Amino acid sequence: PRRVIAGPPALFRPRASARGFLLSYGKTMQIAARCVASFHYTLTNDAGDVLDSSQGREPLAYLHDAGIIVPGLERAMSGRQAGDRFVVDVAAEDGYGTYVDELVQVVPRNAFHGVDDLAVGMPFQAQTTQGVIDVVVTVIEGDEVTVDGNHPLAGETLHFEVEVVEVRAATAEEISHGHVHGAGGHHHH
Repeated sequence: PRRVIAGPPALFRPRASARGFLLSYGKTMQIAARCVASFHYTLTNDAGDVLDSSQGREPLAYLHDAGIIVPGLERAMSGRQAGDRFVVDVAAEDGYGTYVDELVQVVPRNAFHGVDDLAVGMPFQAQTTQGVIDVVVTVIEGDEVTVDGNHPLAGETLHFEVEVVEVRAATAEEISHGHVHGAGGHHHH
């Protein structure tokens, strides 16, 4: 919300409040740590194909600096305010990561105990030496199944068109939980 303070502008310089939020004379809140930002977006690939969009839905709300959205987009959101529209290209390294060939494995079909209707596109979790990872079946050939642990957008440059809809201070509960509660966010607890 806009904070209105009576008096000449020269007497009121931006300052950090006790809770760490930026307050400034006559300006709207900018996206920074401990803020919740809501935005509409359209995500496309290099070919211009729409991969995801908030069109026709509520804007996406996230807690800034909590690692909720890809790092390249989060950096581009910093300092923005409600009403800002912009385009940002996010390299794979700052998006869903580079494609890692070692995350593609061929395993025996009998590794899928109790799964009779195994199909391409089915998601599973695999136990690795680094812990549990999500994998997707990409190929089935006889008794061999290829699974891929890469994110579907790994290795891709992400092209975002963004419109910032709202910026507000996060609640203490949102900060402690690490995500947004309420409209456009997460509902629980």
